[in-house]
Amino acid sequence: MSEKTSTHPGAAGRAVTAGRPTALRNVVLVGHSGSGKTTLVEALALASGAVNRAGRVEDGGCLSDYDEIEHRQQRSVQLSLVPVDWGGIKINILDTPGYADFVGELRAGLRAADAALFVVSAADGVAGATRMVWDECAAVGMPRALVVTHLEASRADFDEMTELCRATFGGEDPDAVVPLYLPLYGTPGADGHAPVRGLIGLLSQRVFDYSSGERTEREPTAEELPLIEEARGRLIEAIIAESEDESLMDRYLGGEDIDIKTLVGDLETAVARGTFHPVLAAAPAVEGSKQGLGTVELLELITGGFPTPAEREAPAVTTPDGRSRPALACDPDGPLVAEVVKTSSDPYVGRISLVRVFSGTLRPDETVHVSGHGLADRGHEDHDVDERVGALSAPFGKQQRPLPQAIAGDLACVAKLTRAETGDTLSAKDDPLLMEPWSMPDPLLPVAIQAHSKADEDKLSQGLARLVAEDPTMRLEHNQDTHQVVLWCLGEAHVDVALERLRTRYGVQVDTVPHKVPLRETFGEPAAGRGRHVKQSGGHGQFAICEIEVEPLPGGSGIEFVDKVVGGAVPRQFIPSVEKGVRAQAGRGVAAGHPLVDIRVTLLDGKAHSVDSSDAAFQTAGALALREAAADARIDLLEPFCEVGVMVPDEYVGPVMSDLSGRRGRVVGTEQSGAGRTVVRAEVPEIEIGRYAVDLRSLSHGTGRFSRVYLRHEPMPPQIAAKVRQEAENGA
Repeated sequence: MSEKTSTHPGAAGRAVTAGRPTALRNVVLVGHSGSGKTTLVEALALASGAVNRAGRVEDGGCLSDYDEIEHRQQRSVQLSLVPVDWGGIKINILDTPGYADFVGELRAGLRAADAALFVVSAADGVAGATRMVWDECAAVGMPRALVVTHLEASRADFDEMTELCRATFGGEDPDAVVPLYLPLYGTPGADGHAPVRGLIGLLSQRVFDYSSGERTEREPTAEELPLIEEARGRLIEAIIAESEDESLMDRYLGGEDIDIKTLVGDLETAVARGTFHPVLAAAPAVEGSKQGLGTVELLELITGGFPTPAEREAPAVTTPDGRSRPALACDPDGPLVAEVVKTSSDPYVGRISLVRVFSGTLRPDETVHVSGHGLADRGHEDHDVDERVGALSAPFGKQQRPLPQAIAGDLACVAKLTRAETGDTLSAKDDPLLMEPWSMPDPLLPVAIQAHSKADEDKLSQGLARLVAEDPTMRLEHNQDTHQVVLWCLGEAHVDVALERLRTRYGVQVDTVPHKVPLRETFGEPAAGRGRHVKQSGGHGQFAICEIEVEPLPGGSGIEFVDKVVGGAVPRQFIPSVEKGVRAQAGRGVAAGHPLVDIRVTLLDGKAHSVDSSDAAFQTAGALALREAAADARIDLLEPFCEVGVMVPDEYVGPVMSDLSGRRGRVVGTEQSGAGRTVVRAEVPEIEIGRYAVDLRSLSHGTGRFSRVYLRHEPMPPQIAAKVRQEAENGA
């Protein structure tokens, strides 16, 4: 940040142990899949001296993306923490997946961090989903900087990428998105593309040369100085515009040479408060090199410009029963408040909880209160329990390095918290607290599963419970109407990872089956039926006859039962039996096996026997009467309709509305949702949006989101109803 060659790192561990949150930085890497986040993490670890060769730790394993699933899928699927030291500062680097299906891991990283590095590829441009995350960070004032990667690509152009970043992320103030360094290019190759061999500092007007494999510093040549004149002026003006010294601009425009220390100080202040967003360049180290291009500059930015945990406001806290509490301060001596931002399982250690400590100090072997509320709709029961903290450690690839404690502002892994789930709050057992939850996307892609074998069935329930405890963006549903076990996920890749974790971590093999939508049946016209249940086979027989009339009711009416028997044709004690039989048959359905709703059943007449009539006989007669009435009437199938709200950039409104109409949807209106975004509201049959989470992503190039809420059941079109009945008959 100061554009000076940094001292060798190594004191961060001592500083943190001594209880100084000011010696901590928590930064999350954000960017689309393939932008180079994981490679950048490895390059930063190499430059800091945390590893001696890129991406490798002592056991030869990968520093990030070390999970077997990540190896097989060749992409990040989970949040990873990589702590490094730089100049006496401990930097907790949080590497997040870029694929949209794992946005829950990204949200967890944003929660645990105090600043964000947005990684954009010079070869691929800026994805729309990255802009959405930028806007989310802007809404909460999180400090942000941009890192341009893949400068080695033949079509890469740093200047074009910088202008694209200004246009995409600058909003109303594009001058707040400005490069701090310019690439220094070497001799063009045969393809005409010139490699980047160093950086020119715009403030210091110094050249930082990486061509030897290690960063060296020198004066610029006479040919190099003119390259930075215009960009340097733009940077200085942008910094001065953010300065609290109102006289600085007048002095600069008057020709005064502003002291570089003043500019650096104002720059660091503006970055820390989230109003200035520097653009930097980075490239991985080549084989045999000690530092990748721009890695030292990035480490200086993080330590000098990003805020300490004490400078960021902590989330609000309450007591578990909802009473407000004073705002937290990032004080190691304050009350203990920590949050589980990620839960994972290790085959040898068991459950491991990655926690961010917001207040107080977390120590091994102490008893803490674990509180989790607000996720009952996703299969997470509210819980308040006391648990003993196991060993504390810092992850480093597959390794876990022991920690004596974790102070306010730090992150650590906690072993053996058996009840703690992602999103839970850890606090002192005699002063339990609950943190305000962070925003998590709703899982809207259903996948119905069943155990592959009897042995899998015995382990399925426990395996699913552990799976949803780790991932709050997943919802477990035991549908009472369709009798299916349904996992609600964010996308197909999310489904694949969930099922593979079930198999590899918990030893449960499952099969996916077609997801069923809970349909209903109703009478399309009035009808009558006679139920006759008469059997005689020695001893007491069975005798019950009842006559009913059925008429349809408006949607949502349920089932009404009316008694109009006169003269005691059906004894009073058996009338509830008829109703019980009717309701039981309605629950089983009368046409395609779906529950019958929205009818009035009137009992008109019947017959009984003084000896052979019974409760069971009249229940059977009631069921038979309803089935006979259905045999001669038109039975309509009812399908659930959802109210859908689709938020997309304005340019996709037309395609979205057309797509919803093709799904038999009825668009009921649109409304603006911020600059350049529109919410389309529609009523759509649930059977048409089973895969809408996947289809909308494709339609909107990853920029669309939607919500769905059950609205009501409506009659299904005859041709579709006939197809459903045919499928039901074939399945039977």
